[in-house]
Amino acid sequence: MQGHPHINEPPGVENSSGPLGQGLSQAIGMALSANLDNQDYRIYCVGSDAELQEGQTWEAAMFAGNNHLHNLTWIIDRNNIQIDGYTEDIMPLEPLRQKLEAFNWHVIEIDGHNVEEIINACDNAKAIFERATVIIAHTIPGKDVDFMQYKFEWHGKPPNRVQAEKALKELRTLEGRIKSEHD
Repeated sequence: MQGHPHINEPPGVENSSGPLGQGLSQAIGMALSANLDNQDYRIYCVGSDAELQEGQTWEAAMFAGNNHLHNLTWIIDRNNIQIDGYTEDIMPLEPLRQKLEAFNWHVIEIDGHNVEEIINACDNAKAIFERATVIIAHTIPGKDVDFMQYKFEWHGKPPNRVQAEKALKELRTLEGRIKSEHD
């Protein structure tokens, strides 16, 4: 995927993004519209923890909590980085869970690398009828690639051919070890 999702690329993306912090407001508009039209579909918004440094995002979070948008699930990639460094060095976000709960969100925290946990959290969100749900997906940037892991410098920077080959080799080696452990 390129840097910012573009409408219908991939299928299911219903709006283009780019301006940091606007996605949650757009998702809230869709969720509110569904409720006003008595529709039962669910809206999913995927964002980053760096977006939480935008005032617009917090205004949107307050609005969703105040309006009990039970058909909204917001997934935050909590990888602790942004383009300029580590989120906690630039503008600390913790205690994130307590802040979101104070805005009347149902909060679920998961390992964002575990697909089963992501699916279960999304299923659990469907059972919450009195408020919006936020899933804080804890991830490690560059996970399992030794020269990328935890390095904010790789945020938005594509690897060159040699670096990409090295990264893929490391990931394939890991994949092979995991398969042999399960056999």
